[in-house]
Amino acid sequence: MSRWKGLPESLDQRVRQLVVQLRRLKDHSGLSLVSLAARTSYSKSSWERYLNGKKLPPRDAVAALARVCDADPTRLLALHEVAAQAWGAAAAPEAGRAADPADPADPPDPGGGADAAVAGEGAPRPAGGPRVRTGSLVVLAALGVVVVAAVALLIVRPWQQDAAGRGTAGTAAGRTAGAVPAFTHRVGETFDCRLTRGPGGLSAGRSRTTTAILGSGATGWDVVEAQCLLHHHGYDPGPVDGIVGENTQRAVKRLQAGAGLPMDGIVGPDTWQVLRR
Repeated sequence: MSRWKGLPESLDQRVRQLVVQLRRLKDHSGLSLVSLAARTSYSKSSWERYLNGKKLPPRDAVAALARVCDADPTRLLALHEVAAQAWGAAAAPEAGRAADPADPADPPDPGGGADAAVAGEGAPRPAGGPRVRTGSLVVLAALGVVVVAAVALLIVRPWQQDAAGRGTAGTAAGRTAGAVPAFTHRVGETFDCRLTRGPGGLSAGRSRTTTAILGSGATGWDVVEAQCLLHHHGYDPGPVDGIVGENTQRAVKRLQAGAGLPMDGIVGPDTWQVLRR
C-alpha cells in the first residue's frame, strides 16, 4: 500500500472524494506511477499532481485509470463530474485575477473584447491592435444588467420556510423552472419529510436528483432528500438537517448492505435507485 501525502486542507470535499477513490484504485492495482504513465497517455508527474490533489485530472485520465485497473469507470466519472464543478467554482476567482487587464503577463485580446473596453477611449492595445470606443464599454455594461435581470426573473424559491422554520415545497412554477436557492442551515434546524410517489419513484419534494454524489460533510437539499428517503426505508440518519454526518453515513451503509451494494457510505446513482424505490 502506498504511503500517500495528506491532501491539502483547502481541497473541496467533492474533489477530495474523487482523489481518495483514485488513490484506492491505484493502490489496489499495485501499479506504480511509472507504470500508470507507461499504460496511459499521461506522464508520471501528471499522475503525481492528480493523486495529490494539486490538479484536477481530466475526465479521460480518470477513464484511463479505470481501464488499466480493470475497474468500472461509471462511478468514478460521476465523482469526476461533481468534482469538476467544485474545482471550477474554486478556480473562478483566480481566473478573474489572472485576466486583470493591468497584468502585463496577460496575452493580447485579438477580438477587441471586454479587456479592451475597460481600458476606455484612446487606450493603446498590445501589438498595435485597434482602439475600442468608449461606447463599447456602455454596451457591455448594459448587456450585463440585462443578463442579471433575466437570471433574477428565472429564480423562484422552490423551498419556503414554514412557521416552525422548516423547509417546505414551494410553487409548482418554481419546481418546473428547476431553480433551487443556495442551501443555508442554522444550528439545530431540521426539515420535515412529506413523501409522495410519482413516475420517478419516491420523493420528499426536496430534490429530483438520481445522480448526486453525497459523501461525508456534504450539505444541501440533495442531502435532505436522501435523509427523508432513508427514514422512509427504516434506516435512521439522525436529524434531517441536510448534512451528511456519521449517523447519515451509518444509515446509508445499512441500506447499501441490505441492497447488496458496496458499503462505502456514499450516496451515488446506485444508492439513489434503491432510495427511490
